[in-house]
Amino acid sequence: MNLLIENSQTDLAYQKAILNSVSRTFALTIPLLPPIIEKVVGNTYLLCRIVDTIEDAAELTPEVKRNLSTLFLDAVLERAPVESFVGPCLHALKNYSNHDELDLIAHTPIILRILHTCSSHDQKAVSRCVSIMSEGMSRFHGRQTEVGLRDLSEFEDYCYVVAGVVGELLTSIFRHYSPQFSKNIQGHENLAIAFGQALQMTNILKDSPEDRARGVSWKPANLSQLDLLEIAYQKLSDSLTYILLIPKEEVGTRRFCLLAFGLAVLTLDKIAARDHFQQKEDVKLSRGTVWFFYGFTKIAASSNALIKSFFYLWGSPLRKLGAK
Repeated sequence: MNLLIENSQTDLAYQKAILNSVSRTFALTIPLLPPIIEKVVGNTYLLCRIVDTIEDAAELTPEVKRNLSTLFLDAVLERAPVESFVGPCLHALKNYSNHDELDLIAHTPIILRILHTCSSHDQKAVSRCVSIMSEGMSRFHGRQTEVGLRDLSEFEDYCYVVAGVVGELLTSIFRHYSPQFSKNIQGHENLAIAFGQALQMTNILKDSPEDRARGVSWKPANLSQLDLLEIAYQKLSDSLTYILLIPKEEVGTRRFCLLAFGLAVLTLDKIAARDHFQQKEDVKLSRGTVWFFYGFTKIAASSNALIKSFFYLWGSPLRKLGAK
């Protein structure tokens, strides 16, 4: 028993360490959650990051990406041993430059061990999320072109399988541990999808110079940056409503969502101030800004008025774009 506890603590220590290595932002936000939720959300993020790593590997063909995604999903759903994914994936990514992400893939068995210590409800929710994301991304592997996605419908579909489904996962977990949130969100579940999509749209706009440099665009071909900013603003408005449905007493969960939401608002505010930008560093938030907003969430999380005021002030440029 003591050995099992020690192994479990070692696994969790690795999860925390690798999370900090592969994402400073989520390493900042996820620990705000209550411990039981922190474990499963951190675990899910790392599983999704593995899917993302396959997606982002420019040197892999769409067919190889699809095959690796299938192997990964089989491992997550316990249809095949995890080793059948790890070896082929590391071989395919032998020239991949991000060593932290390669380390994460090498330690996929640890991440799955942690998943299997979560409640059956949480395991089912995570499996659904990873399935939709992995299978959805596989559909888009062959659609990476310089021109972009076909239209707004395809763009929103992509944002759903990449991030909207994560919003659904968070909602499933939050309501499992919060009867009051479960009651509040009843009939408003689509707000969870908008929350995830808003964050993904922000990332797509922010990362567009890097994507363009490697001959890829995830923007819809028939819409301008202004159009996308207007759509993102509407998704953020829905995200605000979503956050306000989280009970004020659940400060950690509110701060987790508010921090991701607020950083997206501040990033889009910087993008809206420019007609064009050549690299994502041009619109990247400074470390000082991130820490200032982190501190602000300590005060604002339990105040609906402060949260609304923030969005009214900092979302103003986006709102004005939509009014033109």
